[in-house]
Amino acid sequence: MSDETSGRTGITLLVVDDHPVVRDGLRALFEAAPGFRVLGEAADGVRAVALAAELDPDVVLMDLRMPGGGGVPAIAELTRRGIRAKVMVLTTYDTDSDTLPAIEAGATGYLLKDAPRDELLAGVRAAAEGRTVLSPAVASRLVSAVRAPGNEPLSAREREVLALVARGTSNREIARELFISEATVKTHLTHLYAKLGVNDRAAAVAAGYRRGILGG
Repeated sequence: MSDETSGRTGITLLVVDDHPVVRDGLRALFEAAPGFRVLGEAADGVRAVALAAELDPDVVLMDLRMPGGGGVPAIAELTRRGIRAKVMVLTTYDTDSDTLPAIEAGATGYLLKDAPRDELLAGVRAAAEGRTVLSPAVASRLVSAVRAPGNEPLSAREREVLALVARGTSNREIARELFISEATVKTHLTHLYAKLGVNDRAAAVAAGYRRGILGG
């Protein structure tokens, strides 16, 4: 973290949550603590991306489930645009369907809304410095997920096949472009399906984008 970020200006924040009461509470909490400054608020992910690009905060406090644009697509878009802000997810949800996509999309940290005040302040400081911050429950889930099937990295050839699938290329066309047989293409597809934990081409492409394998 730069001297400017850690100096008088403090850590700058963008608060994203669809509930005004939550936004007000978070703004009050951080503005009452030394070393923090809230630059703005957003009620959905779409607005969050626009404000992050405009205000250039150090950290975005991001809720996940919001009408008008959820947190995970917003995190993915911030990552895609190369916006420097670190994203700290702050939500009430700690299920696998929430935590894993958020982390895969590029979130630096993930805390639950029942986190104590000091833990939240420390978490944002750590996120601003680029350090990963996870609530104990989320950390436990991630460890379990990493040990589960579907997390083995794709080979270079499997990545090539997946990229062609994402472009709508047929097995025959993939075989021709990569100078391999259609049977080999099917073998690569079978392997990458297993590694991604999916059963078909569409799900493989979706998982590829979610994990940053595609569209990077």
